[in-house]
Amino acid sequence: MNRFLALAAAIAIFSPAPLLAQTNQAGTVISTGDGDTLRVQVNGKPVTVRLACIDAPEANQAGGKEAATRLSQFLPKNQSVQLRVVGIDPYRRTVAEVFKNGQSVDLQMVHEGRAVVYRQYLSDCATTKDRYLQAEAKAKQRKLAFWSQANPIMPWDFRAGKRGTSNPVPVINWPTTPQPAARTSSCSPAYPGVCIPPGPPDLDCGNISERRFTVIAPDPHRFDGDKDGVGCES
Repeated sequence: MNRFLALAAAIAIFSPAPLLAQTNQAGTVISTGDGDTLRVQVNGKPVTVRLACIDAPEANQAGGKEAATRLSQFLPKNQSVQLRVVGIDPYRRTVAEVFKNGQSVDLQMVHEGRAVVYRQYLSDCATTKDRYLQAEAKAKQRKLAFWSQANPIMPWDFRAGKRGTSNPVPVINWPTTPQPAARTSSCSPAYPGVCIPPGPPDLDCGNISERRFTVIAPDPHRFDGDKDGVGCES
C-alpha cells in the first residue's frame, strides 16, 4: 500500500496539470494578441486562450492587424469574460469559446468578417456550427473586412505557404520571343502508354530579362556559370 501511494505521489509531481480543470470558467482579460488569441486571468493565474472554431488572419497577412485591433476593442483589459473550454492545443494554449455579456466573441469576429470559420475544428462548436457557417456566408456575401479581398488566402494556407520560404527566389520573366523547339516525348510501341516526357527548352541569359537572381540546384540552363549561387550577373 505504501509503495502504491509513493507511486501515485510521483505521478502527481511529474504529470503536467491541466490548464483549466473545468469546462466553464470565468476570468478577466489581461491582454489580447492577434485576432484569435488573448491572455485571461483565471483563479488568480494567467492563461493563454486560443479562440475556438475560428481562425483570424496572421499579423503579417492582409487583414491581420485589423483583426487584432477589433479583438482588442471587444476585449479590453480587465473585461470580464466567460470561457467554454474545449481543450488544450499543441502549444499548451487553452482552446475556448469566449463570451462577453453572454455573447460569443468568436462568432462576432466571424460575423464582422474579421475571422473565418476553422472548419477543421468546427466540431468544437457542434451545437452552434450552423450559426458560424451562416455568419461567414453573410460576411463573405457582403465582402466585409477579410472578404473584401479579390482572392483572400485562408489563414491556414497562408501559414503553410510561409514555411520554408524565408529566402524567396525572384520571379523570372520568361521571354515572349520564339524559343528553341521543344523536345518531343519519346514513346515505345513495346510499352503502350509509357513515354519519356520532354525536357525543358535550353535557355541562356540572353533569352531572359531577369538579372542577379538566386539559383537553386540543379541549374539545367547553366545560368550560374561561376557557381556562386547568383544567376545572370551581367
